[in-house]
Amino acid sequence: MHFDIAHKWVILLLPLPLLVYWLLPPLRRRRAALIAPFFQRAVDISGHRPRRNAWVTRRNAFMYGVLILCWLCLLAAAASPRFVSEPAKRPKTVRSFLIAADISFSMAQTDWLVNGRRMSRWEAVKSLMKDFIANRKSDQMALVVFGSNAYIQAPLTTDLPMINWLLDQTEVGMAGQMTNIGDAIAYSVKILKQDTLRQKVMLLITDGVDTGTDLLPLDAANMAGKDSITIYTMGIGKASGSGGYDLDEPTLKAIAAGTGGRYFNAMDEKGLSGVYKALDQLTPVVYQEESYQPVTLLYYYPLVAGVILALVFQFVSGSYRFTRKMMSHA
Repeated sequence: MHFDIAHKWVILLLPLPLLVYWLLPPLRRRRAALIAPFFQRAVDISGHRPRRNAWVTRRNAFMYGVLILCWLCLLAAAASPRFVSEPAKRPKTVRSFLIAADISFSMAQTDWLVNGRRMSRWEAVKSLMKDFIANRKSDQMALVVFGSNAYIQAPLTTDLPMINWLLDQTEVGMAGQMTNIGDAIAYSVKILKQDTLRQKVMLLITDGVDTGTDLLPLDAANMAGKDSITIYTMGIGKASGSGGYDLDEPTLKAIAAGTGGRYFNAMDEKGLSGVYKALDQLTPVVYQEESYQPVTLLYYYPLVAGVILALVFQFVSGSYRFTRKMMSHA
């Protein structure tokens, strides 16, 4: 931040009062005059021709000083002094980012520890997803939840706090008991196809195996690949056959590979946080430098000073005239 004057040319107006004083004629005001009865006789005897006279106001150094200060204050205000900051950078909306989250009954298992507190898989995903969403400043985001069917929870928007609020309102089981991954991908592709931004990304989060019968996940992923939609897949927990978890990693890896994305596995809080950091690096926030510079205007300081100075002078001069009048009547 640095001090700057917006209109430096205002300093050229500094001698304007002198030019007005020199070039304009003096102000003439009629004043009442006392004419003696013997005025004409005195004129005849003296032989002088009567003529109009002028009343010259006595110069007042204090008044001129105040007027000069007021003029300087007005010029200072007109010059628009200000504090100017460096040009700000504004996030540029460059991609559509859709999160398709599994909220089937398996996400209700309380087998996660986050900050020393045991919580369900879905609660853990939500707690760490909020910061991830808040940082996606160059994305317009949407939220799709799925179970037996897929539903849109939040349309594509740049209002990231609204996305987080709607995420808070989402609970396990709202979309049914099953895990229809193929339907979720196809529904998300339909939403992204309607958007005009060229870069489109989907994050698929699930902890289960596809149980849908209408559309296979890989067929839905092929549809997404044809529409240039990149799918990142995130598996919650361990793969099938290890510790009793039911997670179809091969299918999730194939979905990601077929669309140019990556597969991530998150088995605990640290792993989930690492996934979000990796996604931030793969799809970074894009900034564009604004020509606009944040400015703090300071013109009102000299303007207020000039007004106060004029009011004080008016009050002092009025009091002085009143005092002289009272003394003359005494």
